[in-house]
Amino acid sequence: MAYYGGKYDIAVIGAGHAGIEAALAAARLGLEVVCFSTSLDAVGNMPCNPSIGGTAKGQLVREIDALGGEMARAADSCCIQFRMLNRGKGPAVYSPRAQVDRQAYRVYMKKALENQRGLHLKQGEVTGIEVENGAVTEVSLSSGLTFKVGAVIMATGTFLKSMTFTGPLGREAGPDGLLPANGLSGCLEALGIKLRRFKTGTPARLDGRTVDYSKMTLQKGENVPEGFVFGGSAPRSSMPCYMTYTNGRTHDIIRDSLDRSPLFTGVIEGVGPRYCPSIEDKVVRFPEKTRHQLFIEPCGINTNEVYIQGLSTSLPEDTQIEMIHSIEGLENAEIMRFGYAIEYDCLDPTILTPMLGLKDIKGLYAAGQLCSSSGYEEAAGQGLVAGINAAHYILKRPPFVLSRQDGYIGTLIDDLTTKGTGEPYRMMTSRSEYRLTSRQDNADMRLMKKGWELGLLSQERLEKCLEKYRVAEKEISRLKKTYVPPSEAVNSLLISLGTEGISSGASLFDLLKRPQVTYASLSPIDPGRGEISWDAAEQVEINVKYEGYIKRGLKEIEDSRRLESRLLPEDIDYMAINTIRTEARQKLSKIRPMTLGQASRISGVSPSDIGGLIVWLSSKEGRNV
Repeated sequence: MAYYGGKYDIAVIGAGHAGIEAALAAARLGLEVVCFSTSLDAVGNMPCNPSIGGTAKGQLVREIDALGGEMARAADSCCIQFRMLNRGKGPAVYSPRAQVDRQAYRVYMKKALENQRGLHLKQGEVTGIEVENGAVTEVSLSSGLTFKVGAVIMATGTFLKSMTFTGPLGREAGPDGLLPANGLSGCLEALGIKLRRFKTGTPARLDGRTVDYSKMTLQKGENVPEGFVFGGSAPRSSMPCYMTYTNGRTHDIIRDSLDRSPLFTGVIEGVGPRYCPSIEDKVVRFPEKTRHQLFIEPCGINTNEVYIQGLSTSLPEDTQIEMIHSIEGLENAEIMRFGYAIEYDCLDPTILTPMLGLKDIKGLYAAGQLCSSSGYEEAAGQGLVAGINAAHYILKRPPFVLSRQDGYIGTLIDDLTTKGTGEPYRMMTSRSEYRLTSRQDNADMRLMKKGWELGLLSQERLEKCLEKYRVAEKEISRLKKTYVPPSEAVNSLLISLGTEGISSGASLFDLLKRPQVTYASLSPIDPGRGEISWDAAEQVEINVKYEGYIKRGLKEIEDSRRLESRLLPEDIDYMAINTIRTEARQKLSKIRPMTLGQASRISGVSPSDIGGLIVWLSSKEGRNV
């Protein structure tokens, strides 16, 4: 029997990383939002590794901050170790990463939801979504309670019909043994949404007191002036990580137990992540490797529990014990939680628009692992965009779309909705063709104005951002005009830095272009230099050293925007365009791209197909395109 529970503008299903950002964004835009979680104790849970950021993922977090999201603030607040990865590879791939206190992160995020005006956090399992005349009207709980809503954001993570496996037997359970969400899958299929099975996994957690760290390599954090939040305070780096390796004996134990691994016996049918495989996968796929790198990561300040990054597994418990005890430093380690694989329902993201709304149901949005992605950061970025667009749908505002040229969030969503994925999608720097111009350090310049225009970012934060770049531009102009003579002091400095001296006058701008020279190192021969902030100085150095590459990248972005700005009519009958190959017609009919740019990135659509489409559009519109 159904009971009426109330009326809200938007319902968010799930309070993981996607659901949190979606709910906060919509509520901050002035709407009444109800956010459901099957357990309020799991709000902001980190069922996999206790970290935020990393290669490409750190860029996502900084973009979330620039748009007015919450993940960066939570990560900085709960940080116990901070590092900037890839420092030896150039600023295009610099990636911030933080170990965070897992329990503190949950507390922070739950409080953020509770304290947000217009946001109502409730415990309950959503099992039904009602659609009338092609639009969402209602959600219902397993208890029978129903809520009238104008839009729904599905952010169910890995909970839909989830099964966990440790050894050959599986059980109905979500991450960390929480209850699965079994009711919603049937409803989605009844709405015509085809689901598929993906899987992921997690390693065992150990009692840190039983680990012999003296046999491992210490991995300290860094003392940096700023974390994920632009203009924020320095995060803590109070707890170290350690590095160790598997060995031949470890691999033999794994091989001898493959007949009991659900990944290799066919018990698990879901597709797993290519770039975060289980230890069983790694041993089988890379037989030539004699060892695999592992990181021992603390789960928090107020717990002894540690996480084994790189040892995800679904092997039986007795095998996990033997395997872990074969690793140097873990000979006497006590397992607190065993590793497991988890299989769950998700959807094909090509049924979504770039606004993350379903193409055939108005007011229904999806974000996170339900959209076939993996990772906390990927989920949060999608959640933020879905929350904004669900709010704009209710408020009758124009849709909010981030393009590939805007940054990593745009690339992530475009890859999912245009190209699709046959496995859990993970963001990497190589996926962005604009990575030199979409760096983690300039996400504020790229996106803060958008965040302010949306109403999610304060005028004060935008002004601080604009002032930083004004200072940097002024300083670059000064360096171009400031020349130094080939004096003994100048040449001594240059030689000490490992570069050649000069025989005639040179500008500080040209000297800074040299790989061996830094902005700070020029200070002794630059008496006219004033005081500027460290982050403005960072922009000076990057923009001087990579001036040519950045200009080229910006030109490519300008050229590509021509295709992105060319909107395609919604009612095109692609199957009737005979100048396009059959495969391309089928793909275009399925994806129904919004722009020529999006059409050009669909797998199976060639440049000649795009040319044929342009010619067809020209003939219909009576003009040249």
